[in-house]
Amino acid sequence: MKYDSLAAFPPGFLWGASTSAYQVEGAWDEDGKGPSVIDARESYPAGTSDYTVASDHYHRVTDDVALFAELGLSAYRFSAAWSRIVPDGDGEVNPAGIDFYHRLIDELRAAGIEPVLTMYHFDLPQALQEKGGWSERSTVDAFVRYAGILFEEFGDKVTYWLTINEQNMMVMHGAALGILPPGTDDPAREVYQQNHHMLVAQARAMALAHEVLPAAKIGPAPNISSVYPASPAPEDVVAATTFSAIRNWLYLDVAVHGRYSTTAWAYLVERGWAPRVDHGDMEVLAAGHPDFIAFNYYTTHTVAAPLGDGTDAGDTGDQHIVLGEEGVYRTAPNPYLTKNEFGWEVDPVGFRTTFREIYDRYHLPLMVTENGLGAFDVLEEDGTVHDPYRIEYLSQHVEQMQLALTDGVEVIGFCPWSAIDLVSTHQGVRKRYGFVYVDRDETDLRDLRRVRKDSFGWYKALIETNGEQA
Repeated sequence: MKYDSLAAFPPGFLWGASTSAYQVEGAWDEDGKGPSVIDARESYPAGTSDYTVASDHYHRVTDDVALFAELGLSAYRFSAAWSRIVPDGDGEVNPAGIDFYHRLIDELRAAGIEPVLTMYHFDLPQALQEKGGWSERSTVDAFVRYAGILFEEFGDKVTYWLTINEQNMMVMHGAALGILPPGTDDPAREVYQQNHHMLVAQARAMALAHEVLPAAKIGPAPNISSVYPASPAPEDVVAATTFSAIRNWLYLDVAVHGRYSTTAWAYLVERGWAPRVDHGDMEVLAAGHPDFIAFNYYTTHTVAAPLGDGTDAGDTGDQHIVLGEEGVYRTAPNPYLTKNEFGWEVDPVGFRTTFREIYDRYHLPLMVTENGLGAFDVLEEDGTVHDPYRIEYLSQHVEQMQLALTDGVEVIGFCPWSAIDLVSTHQGVRKRYGFVYVDRDETDLRDLRRVRKDSFGWYKALIETNGEQA
């Protein structure tokens, strides 16, 4: 549907940017911080950095927030490191960790930037992992306790809270993201039990927020993506709706409605992966109402009916390149889309479709908490970084977001990935997303100098005009 004129971005729209603690902070073992599962990793893709220093945001927070203010951000989506707050996950609180996030939030508030705090972004405390991690019900209690600490410490300064970042990616790619305890006999069944525990923990945290912070707004933050059938063949359409249920609605149906997607549950039962649901769990899930939905979007997926000939399944370890599952669906190329240099299909129009699908299904306000383009940016000899490809990507997606607004979708914020360069999960430092270049590479920290990219100026102008110059 085309419109003669587009809806304006509403007053107070949150123009932001995002990071996560383990990818940007560094200071992995300083000031009482305990190790996380990220810190305990023993291997990385060949030639890529670990996260010990990252972008050194921990030591440069004042200067970084000043850059965010210059950029014009009205929101900054970040995560707290659970093991910086509670080093062993469920024991003593670390005052230095609390102080760091107070400093960060106070700097943001002073600059007129709304903090959007993610409670958990992949980095489970290693001490909890050694006790079984999310496979154990005790981790649910530890998470709810941790949430209560965050609410008590920062509740008078933070309005927007995100529970768990990309829970669906942790579940679908658990081995790559390190959430499975070592020696797991049945990884797939175990990860869906972990998923159930995370859903219970999330529901309890949302209910607690509403109890102790009545003015707060809290919601989940999965990675959601429209799924296309490879053709109009009915079998391809069934495969697409099945994969969408497994990838998307399994998580949001529980978060919003307190019940499992029927298609996703049938899939789990058929596979023998249905989780154990303890007495009272469904009542807990039904009581955990989100105030909004945050979601991350990078691309769409196209799938076809499975052939059942042993060639359906595959896995690259990259959550944005799907290669199918035997007897369920198989991947298919989309001839109407281009790919970036990492093999991800670029689909701005799919962004609009994804907005529509989420909003029509749940009728809750939406906040985009990741969207962006990773690239091998180059610092020129004259000290500039030219990234027209990033400007083009984001401009196209902002245009489609405005079309979604015109469609009637309630969108409250846009926080692209990422505010500054950080360490990518799959490609290390070289794969850069930020509006601000951080001068380091995989092995040489150099001076960690911050350099404004061309996209910095573009986004600043976009914010100043409230989206009119996309």
